[in-house]
Amino acid sequence: MKPSAEAIEALLSGTHADPFALLGIHDGPVGPFARAILPGALTAEAFSLDGTLLGPVERVDARGLFEGVVKGPRQPVKYRCAHGPHHWWVTDAYSFGPVLGPMDDFLIAEGTHLRLFDKLGAHVIDHEGASGVHFAVWAPNAQLVSVVGDFNDWDHRRHPMRRRADIGVWELFVPDIGTGRAYKYRIVGPDGAVQPLKADPYAFFSELRPATASIVAQAGKGDEWSDDAHRAHWSKADPRREPMAIYEVHPGSWRKPDGREFLSWDELADQLIPYCADMGFTHIEFMPVSEHPYDPSWGYQTTGLYAPSARFGGPDGFARFVDGAHRAGLSVLIDWVPAHFPTDAHGLARFDGTALYEHEDPRLGFHPDWNTAIYNFGRREVEAFLVNNALFWAEKYHIDGLRVDAVASMLYRDYSRNAGEWIPNAEGGRENWEAVHFLQAMNRAVYGQHPGVATIAEESTAWPGVTMPTHEKGPKEGGLGFGFKWNMGFMHDTLKYMARDAVHRRYHHDEITFGLMYAFTENFVLPLSHDEVVHGKGSLLNKMSGADDWQKFASLRAYYGLMWGYPGKKLLFMGQEFAQRREWSEARSLDWDLLQYEPHAGMQRWVRDLNAAYKAHKALHARDCEVEGFEWLVVEDAQASVFAWLRMAPGEAPVAVVSNMTPQVHDHYRLPLPHDGRWTEVLNSDAAIYGGSGQGNMGGVEARDGAAFVVLPPLSTVMFQYVGN
Repeated sequence: MKPSAEAIEALLSGTHADPFALLGIHDGPVGPFARAILPGALTAEAFSLDGTLLGPVERVDARGLFEGVVKGPRQPVKYRCAHGPHHWWVTDAYSFGPVLGPMDDFLIAEGTHLRLFDKLGAHVIDHEGASGVHFAVWAPNAQLVSVVGDFNDWDHRRHPMRRRADIGVWELFVPDIGTGRAYKYRIVGPDGAVQPLKADPYAFFSELRPATASIVAQAGKGDEWSDDAHRAHWSKADPRREPMAIYEVHPGSWRKPDGREFLSWDELADQLIPYCADMGFTHIEFMPVSEHPYDPSWGYQTTGLYAPSARFGGPDGFARFVDGAHRAGLSVLIDWVPAHFPTDAHGLARFDGTALYEHEDPRLGFHPDWNTAIYNFGRREVEAFLVNNALFWAEKYHIDGLRVDAVASMLYRDYSRNAGEWIPNAEGGRENWEAVHFLQAMNRAVYGQHPGVATIAEESTAWPGVTMPTHEKGPKEGGLGFGFKWNMGFMHDTLKYMARDAVHRRYHHDEITFGLMYAFTENFVLPLSHDEVVHGKGSLLNKMSGADDWQKFASLRAYYGLMWGYPGKKLLFMGQEFAQRREWSEARSLDWDLLQYEPHAGMQRWVRDLNAAYKAHKALHARDCEVEGFEWLVVEDAQASVFAWLRMAPGEAPVAVVSNMTPQVHDHYRLPLPHDGRWTEVLNSDAAIYGGSGQGNMGGVEARDGAAFVVLPPLSTVMFQYVGN
């Protein structure tokens, strides 16, 4: 049946909702019939993909519409086009069948598809005898979706997409293109309004800001990884009982190259990996590496969850970094932001002309702190988008863990909101049970499919069971299923204590001791993160009280010693290992020149030695998350501002950790110890090599009758290991 003039006009103007009904090869009364849009051609001939001539087609519209009867069965075709002396080939996208299948439809509709990153987005594939790119995007409320790019002059009339009505996904196989091509989606909303061109939510790469197009790319390294030993170790290990000393890094400002804004991933690999290995860190944690438009957001307002930022080169560079880190014995964590997303026009906001990824009601869908949209966690397709992203980083880039940002903002509907600015749940409460369900689903998927990959929650409230397995029941739901949780209470209380004048610390002794009341209720990471050294908070060095610079450095060394001896995994933000003086800014490099000055070099040596001791002595790490690994030795000596405890692990020599938080030397301090005999001084923050006054215990002490008399240097932490009689 010949299409109406109105249908042909809609087809040529790019407004026909079903271009596959008219274009491609169709059965006709006298055999297969071809129809194609071939802009610029005056004549054209149809060929099979193997080069067999199928017949000429005739131009029936000056805008490039060709029609004609062709030989053979229905099949993909290509056209030899001509305009005067010029000839070119066009493979017809509309002569190919769909790529997605019924099982994809079923799993996507159910919200249980765990390989969406293989199906949606842009993928270079071979399909029905041709090589090209398969594009697929979820836009269920759209009237029409076209893929536009540098391969079709950004003309929406060239490649309108096929709609899979049951799941709201639009797809199109575009032959004869490959990686490196820029593209976006042109979406007509349900009201007929054309949306701003949208980047691909599943894009593996993007243009460098301020440009915002998606780029066809391959994710990861395919089969070229060389980190089997690293991954095998962690797949069998209990991370709670392994040393974790995490170096948190903003990749754009760790170092700045001369004449350029950013180091590449390969340059970072050459410099950052050996630095972290030499410093004794076990993990590198990157602030978000996903694509984001605004540098001062530090990556926490991402527009491309599946795309490593173009600031540092292509996605293959990030994969090489992770592989290199693993070969050096370092794990790689990334900050992951499923809580909210920015409302940039090219991003997810009102993606198909409706509140698709977010909530329509701003009381549910708008975050007042960051002027961002909140994901609609109750929509199964949105949950699947986020769960798949967590799996994607583990599979395609072999990352060792996700530190999940702003979990508290997800768990509570009234987070940062006043009365009347939020909507209670069905029971009238403030809990966001949809977000709870999502977090549980994410953790189940990650731990179920990728043994050895850890998840870490930045959660600042007393929500119960953050690191409890999802199958264990809490007050209403199961645990959230995270592997670890940031101990924000430790960070707040101890920094508050260290900021107090030493003479006043005796009155606030509980700011150190209180944390041990809950230290084993979750699997904790002790974070001294970027959040503590920005927005007017100053550096850690400047947070320390002290009458002079020497006391500030001594206090910071003592504080690090206390933290490395405290139960829990360790996290330190870049620059604080050498006592950066200035507040951190993403716009400049760390102040590496400070290392020419001995106090800073001494601090760096202290952190290196802390990491070495933490890894070497199992008593300091093997029971970080279990109460059996801790015992108080001195808990109530507020007058002297002394804290002492024992760290233990089965079958290992115990280590006593002793901190003196006053500038006075306690030169004959009675320290209770559980075993008589020799206790070796394994670390002393007051040693001259670190910039201290050089006071100590001449290598060790002897315990008799359950105690030893020790020298506690000023503003110091000292560690003793039991070596026996």
